[in-house]
Amino acid sequence: MEQRRFTGNSCWYHETQTSLPAQRAPLVPEAATIEDRFLLGLAERVEGEVKSILLQNQTALQASRHLYQLLFPAFLPTTLSHTLTLYDRLSSALTVAQVTGVQRLCNHYAARLHPLPGPDSSRESNHRLTQITEFVRQLATQPTLIHAATVQRLDNVGLSAPDIISLSQVVGFVSYQARVVAGIHALLALPVRWMPGASVPPDADSSIFASNGDWQPLISPLEMRYAAPDQLDALAHCQPLNELQVAARLFAHDGKTLSGWSHLLDSLADEGHHPQLALAAAVTARINGSSICFNRYSPGGLRDALKESVQCALGAADKQQQEVIQFAVHLTRTPERVSPAHIQSLRDAGLKLADVFGIILSVAASSWCNRLMQGLGTSNHH
Repeated sequence: MEQRRFTGNSCWYHETQTSLPAQRAPLVPEAATIEDRFLLGLAERVEGEVKSILLQNQTALQASRHLYQLLFPAFLPTTLSHTLTLYDRLSSALTVAQVTGVQRLCNHYAARLHPLPGPDSSRESNHRLTQITEFVRQLATQPTLIHAATVQRLDNVGLSAPDIISLSQVVGFVSYQARVVAGIHALLALPVRWMPGASVPPDADSSIFASNGDWQPLISPLEMRYAAPDQLDALAHCQPLNELQVAARLFAHDGKTLSGWSHLLDSLADEGHHPQLALAAAVTARINGSSICFNRYSPGGLRDALKESVQCALGAADKQQQEVIQFAVHLTRTPERVSPAHIQSLRDAGLKLADVFGIILSVAASSWCNRLMQGLGTSNHH
């Protein structure tokens, strides 16, 4: 029997699971109207040293807030080449939030999704939404599962190249947001609460890192002769950034998001120079299986051991490095369970609170980069 959907959604359940025709309000309806839609009210609760640290990182936080507005505006018109609706974006964001298990994000995206009309109940529309949801869930949970056929299925249901880039940016952004929010929760010693979520997937296999093959996009990059002014501006700004050089023309299909993302990466590079930040980013890339990101960030002393496994790296690391690795592991694999105890372990190892927040941002940003590079391209070893 064909599965039917109805306008709106029920609490946190995904739209394809909704079976009741009556609308129910989200669990926390006020979460939709919160002013700070990146930190979702956390900034109002900080004081003392944590407040000072957030103020020191205002450039990165403002860039993050701007990216939220770009990805989830109040209104989103569609065109022949940009078919993703606001419903598509917010339902995908809710899927990522559910995967991470961070309750604050689930509250927000469920509340924003609630009043929007869902897609029609045709077979084609249902199939399109199913493919989008499957791609989003796989990219959010285990990026190594994404391959050329996965991306081709999105093309088969009518998503354009700009649609696929924007969808991947949504997944990357919410993955990043979840880890920043979870880290600040731990800094504030807020009660650790989480939803029942997906089981933790295994770390990427070490064979992924055996080859140094060139990264190749799975979608044709933007042709410069067709580039719009905002796309040209984004490309000009991101060229100095190592993270974006190899794939800038691909990401330029969504020029506005590329521009916002490059400004965020710029601000993170300016505000963080602690040697442990690269280690934290490398651990995240190792877990997610992004060899191109790993090779960019991996610190020399632990490179080979980390390639083999996180456990091998722990055995070769000094005390402070061990704590950084452990924290990066927890924030990457299970962000909803990061607690004040993890923060205290880093402090006991000699790291300042500002350095800890830098590590949180480093893991979060790496989580975003990994998903874009994994979801939109491949290396020769695949």
